[in-house]
Amino acid sequence: MTDVLQGDVPQGDVPQGDVPRRGEPHGDVPRGFPDGEAALEELLATPSAGLIADLAKLRGDLVVLGAGGKMGPSLCRLARRGLDAAGRSQARVYAVSRWSDAAAAKALEADGVRTVAFDLMDGDPAELPDADNVVFMVGAKFGSAGAPEHAWAVNAALPDRIARRYPTARIAAFSTGNVYPLVAAGSGGSVESDPVGPVGEYAMSCLGRERVFTYAATARDTPVALIRLNYAVDLRYGVLADIGAAVYAGEPVDVTTGQANVVWQGYANEVALRSLRHAAAPFTVNLTGPETASVRRIAALFGESFGREATVVGTESGSALLSDASRCHELFGYPDVPLRTLVAWQAEWIRRGHPLSGKATKFQVRDGKF
Repeated sequence: MTDVLQGDVPQGDVPQGDVPRRGEPHGDVPRGFPDGEAALEELLATPSAGLIADLAKLRGDLVVLGAGGKMGPSLCRLARRGLDAAGRSQARVYAVSRWSDAAAAKALEADGVRTVAFDLMDGDPAELPDADNVVFMVGAKFGSAGAPEHAWAVNAALPDRIARRYPTARIAAFSTGNVYPLVAAGSGGSVESDPVGPVGEYAMSCLGRERVFTYAATARDTPVALIRLNYAVDLRYGVLADIGAAVYAGEPVDVTTGQANVVWQGYANEVALRSLRHAAAPFTVNLTGPETASVRRIAALFGESFGREATVVGTESGSALLSDASRCHELFGYPDVPLRTLVAWQAEWIRRGHPLSGKATKFQVRDGKF
């Protein structure tokens, strides 16, 4: 993996001065910057030539389970646009969620996605739409330390119900890099063939999800793709939003977990959809960017952008949750938005006062307690 943002930045190299006020653009606008949520959603929904070609080769409809989460709406829009561009407008895209946000569901319907209000934990799976392709995005992470039974029910028990409902469908199931142990910062990250070593109830329950889908693949020949993701960013949330918002607010950034992997959400959504064609018994792939990013360095870059010194606390431990996604890049190409661009976009997003989710990724957690 490329360490383009590794290393410390001397504090004296960070320019000082007044921090631009929220909502006030500052300096040159980064190339390609999506200025606002509408522009961001448009960018996330634009399919690549590779995705269009792969969707053209699939058959049948698509069901996205857990479509109301952070990544779900943009993935559904991307799938709809990609299928249309592939000449498969007749294929339906179903977005399944409880849809407590009625406006989000209405917006998807306006974009040609069929929303289905359904409680996956309590509803009868037989009532779910038929489909030849399934993207499983359901997961429980935050609060899992205090209620591990809920995490296990969502992450490990629910997949069995879904796998039995769709025994012949191609299933792309989101997993997490948390199924691996922490590794040395300079190791390049875990590869798919490395032994798993989940830390904490959340990570263990996610490994349970993988085991259940793997059982379906081996026992019933269900084609499965397991996608070990860490960490997607889309400017409203993610590792970069966490660090950038802290630096902008003059808050310290903890560098004990000194390295992280991030990947543009648009690329992550594309890989999830394209992995349906690779579903097997099962197919497993790490999904993240090619860089091992230094948290200290990223904080310093935000400081430079905001015209203030970034304050860091702690000392790098020398280990982190890191994945080697070279297999993913070989199959699907490199992410189209590199890390440096993401940092520049994130800084401009924060400066302009565009919305942040306010939900921290907690990428610094080392004991698996979320």
